[in-house]
Amino acid sequence: MIILNFSHPLTEEQVRQVEEKTNEKIEEVRQIPVFFEHNKPYEEQVNSLVEACNLSPEEWQTLPILIVPPSFNFIAVTLLAALHGIMGYFPPIIRLRPVAGATPPRFEVAEIINLQKIRDNYRRLRG
Repeated sequence: MIILNFSHPLTEEQVRQVEEKTNEKIEEVRQIPVFFEHNKPYEEQVNSLVEACNLSPEEWQTLPILIVPPSFNFIAVTLLAALHGIMGYFPPIIRLRPVAGATPPRFEVAEIINLQKIRDNYRRLRG
């Protein structure tokens, strides 16, 4: 499994937590730096993020991929829309949360969110 990380670098402990939650071996973590200019359209900047992942169209559609989305909501939702278009489904995402009482602040893997499952579950509301 590959993690495409559009956020802060993951620690070895966080990667181990992902492996425990998914029962899968993480083969690679690709750190994709995210810096957006607010005066430029986000779509073209998201395109640069997608290109920075260095995956072929076939790899996007066949490799087991987890996403750590960017923390800025407008970038994250635009990126997820682009990835859905490439992959054909919403990728699962890794949600981190602060460790209670940790000094200095630390984060742990809270859950793996299956966005496609959520999308499919809510599809029923369309009637």
